[in-house]
Amino acid sequence: MKPLYHLGFNDDHGAGYVILPGDPGRVEKIASHLDNPCFLHQNREYTAWLGALDNRKVMVMSTGMGGPSTAIAVEELYQTGVHTFIRIGTCGGMAEKVIGGDVVIATGAIRQEGTTKEYVPVEFPAIANLSVTNALVQGAKNLGVTWHAGVVHCKDSFYGQHSPDRMPLSYELKDKWQAWIKAGCLASEMESATLFIVAQILGARAGCALNVVWNQERAAKGLSNPEVHDTDIAIRTVVEALRVLISND
Repeated sequence: MKPLYHLGFNDDHGAGYVILPGDPGRVEKIASHLDNPCFLHQNREYTAWLGALDNRKVMVMSTGMGGPSTAIAVEELYQTGVHTFIRIGTCGGMAEKVIGGDVVIATGAIRQEGTTKEYVPVEFPAIANLSVTNALVQGAKNLGVTWHAGVVHCKDSFYGQHSPDRMPLSYELKDKWQAWIKAGCLASEMESATLFIVAQILGARAGCALNVVWNQERAAKGLSNPEVHDTDIAIRTVVEALRVLISND
């Protein structure tokens, strides 16, 4: 197999499981939780390390930010033999109960982004794989972390969320934001919908665990609102979930 155009490597790595942060700068930190981690490759936004858990090879690779680069990562990783994808990322809380430092396990995603619309009509839901989601819940329980499982909001425009008033489309952005909250959406991020849809279409498994950085709704209400950028708890949750999945597989 020739090296794939965007990733820059082929199927020699032998990993069936991959952890997907968005930020290339987080890859080495995540890989340090694996056995015998080593650098694999770097091209564009895709930095990859390889390690092992319970004698199974596991890759950690960044996707970059947003749907287009995530879709390319999943498509090409699948071609190299990866069958299980778990996103580890950050999010902003939306539901009042979701607080900075908590872990959100995404069971599904609102498709308010553009990439998945070029895969399947918007009526098709973006849903996480049940086995992966159950493993993430079990991982969180095993570690005793504060976790929430439910629907997340997936968008393309970071500043459309954080500065909607200056956008010509502000009326729609703000009305939909309130609709998602009323419907029980837990948090907002930028990659989960693409991960879920592309994996579904390929016949792969995908899940997502997110560190809550803060909650702008809590801030607006004057409630306590810790700001937590350290993703270690979410990382350990994903690693523990992979141990559960590997055991079950």
